[in-house]
Amino acid sequence: MTNNTDHHYDAIIIGAGMSGSYAAKELCDKGLKTLMLERGRNVEHIKDYPTTSMQPWEFPHRGQIPHDVKKENPVISRCYAYKEDAMHFFVKDTEHPYIQEKPFDWIRGYQVGGKSIMWARQVQRWSDYDFEGPARDGFAVDWLIRYKDLEKWYTKVEGFIGVSGNKDGLDMLPDGDFLKAFDLNCVETYFQDEIKKYYKDRHVIYARCAHLTENRPIFKEQGRVLCQGRNICQRGCPYGGYFNANSTLIPWANRTGNLTLKPHSVVHSIIFDDQQNKATGVRVIDANTKETTEYFADIIFVNAATFNTNAVLLNSKSERFPDGLGNDSGVLGKYVAFHNYRARISATHTGHKDFRTVGGRPTSAYLPRFRNVYKQETDFLRGYAAGFGANRYRNVEAEGFGSALTQGLLKNHDLGPWRVGSHMMGETIPKESNHLSLDAEKVDDWGIPLLKVDIDYDNNDEKMIQDFFEQLTDMYKKAGFTDIRTQDDKRNPGLDIHEMGGVRMGHDPKTSMLNKWNQLHACKNVFVTDGACMTSVSTQNPSLTFCALTARAANYAVEQLKKGELI
Repeated sequence: MTNNTDHHYDAIIIGAGMSGSYAAKELCDKGLKTLMLERGRNVEHIKDYPTTSMQPWEFPHRGQIPHDVKKENPVISRCYAYKEDAMHFFVKDTEHPYIQEKPFDWIRGYQVGGKSIMWARQVQRWSDYDFEGPARDGFAVDWLIRYKDLEKWYTKVEGFIGVSGNKDGLDMLPDGDFLKAFDLNCVETYFQDEIKKYYKDRHVIYARCAHLTENRPIFKEQGRVLCQGRNICQRGCPYGGYFNANSTLIPWANRTGNLTLKPHSVVHSIIFDDQQNKATGVRVIDANTKETTEYFADIIFVNAATFNTNAVLLNSKSERFPDGLGNDSGVLGKYVAFHNYRARISATHTGHKDFRTVGGRPTSAYLPRFRNVYKQETDFLRGYAAGFGANRYRNVEAEGFGSALTQGLLKNHDLGPWRVGSHMMGETIPKESNHLSLDAEKVDDWGIPLLKVDIDYDNNDEKMIQDFFEQLTDMYKKAGFTDIRTQDDKRNPGLDIHEMGGVRMGHDPKTSMLNKWNQLHACKNVFVTDGACMTSVSTQNPSLTFCALTARAANYAVEQLKKGELI
């Protein structure tokens, strides 16, 4: 097999989601013959978005998930985007089981493009306060990099994918290469002004999002046009108005002639050659035929999404690495963290009665983290960001049945008061007890050990939730909002869909897995640049940082390959 020239490439990428596809774009641009492996089916831009132009009445259940489907899929049916118009992009519970040592809702999208098709599209940069957090309060190992190491890569990624936002001038949320922003509505702007009036350290801004609001030559070259504000992005956008891998990265890499994409390719493990002391290839099982094939390359990028990246490395055992590839430290699969989205707060705003909203908009307002930014000021570590939105709805008569109900619904009703709402995006602490492992006996349909997930909230999370309620309540009261209601929905970890860690970056190979270039300390030609590489999780939506890390690592890998350092 090793002599089969059809199975040799310069680089292999495991996973065709957002970060894997970004690696493909960079490696192919640099001239490397690249194989990208995806365990799910192929999804081509526009062609494979079956519901993208359907009207509400064209769905058999008007967009809702039938009861029997919900009953069979209790985990995935809790995801906000799992509806009739996008259910075909999500993994069903019964098709890919995993073991929950503690309740964890693992949301997955096994197809080319991965979850980049259905993601929420918010993109905020990290600042030095985020990268320095572990060193300051000691809840994880120190990051090897700081903002200056990623700044130009953030700019590169934003320029390619298109990010709408304002230059806000905030040190805890650096500005980027932005397209013009959508407008905040009148009540969101009112809240922004009230917060400015009462607080010096808190800011309400427009939430930066990966949507095209201006035409630039690069977007025309990609074949994308402006966002239409349809707000049905989870179906896939035929205009390419928001960024996903299918409309942008994969076609770009394809045009170089250097990309080979193989869907239906379940990665079993990475092959390590003890004599050469490096990884030489990847062992793949055909998802349909169960046939095993091996592919070989000088560089391997593992971008299967956080949990599956951990699983691939844990299952990549050899005489040199009996506990998983690169796992000399014993921390592989450990120190996993996520974002805490349990807390919400709503209220009524009785002003602005002469205004209403019309049309769609892909994002809302955003409150960057304001707790423990410059110093430790609370009895919990780190902090939280928050979303904020305001809407006004019709007062609807929904009484009675039959014609009485119909007539009530058809009446020209007055608009009710404005409703405002905010949700918390809290940082959880990476700790050894939150970990992943492989089951010793149970395997999936391809003979690969099932992943065991042992992750939970802790007392730090509970304290943070209470602080969020207290601080947002105070902010709401200062803005004159009434009927303030708090809610802890007690959701399981996982519904934030921001799991990170397990293959963390760090100075010391005895306590970490990766160096500052996202290389395995103990296997220099293997790179990990998806969520698994994260040392801590901060409060920002993480996808932009994954892409920036990927672009940086891919360019470094090419440089090292040309120098003969990875061969």
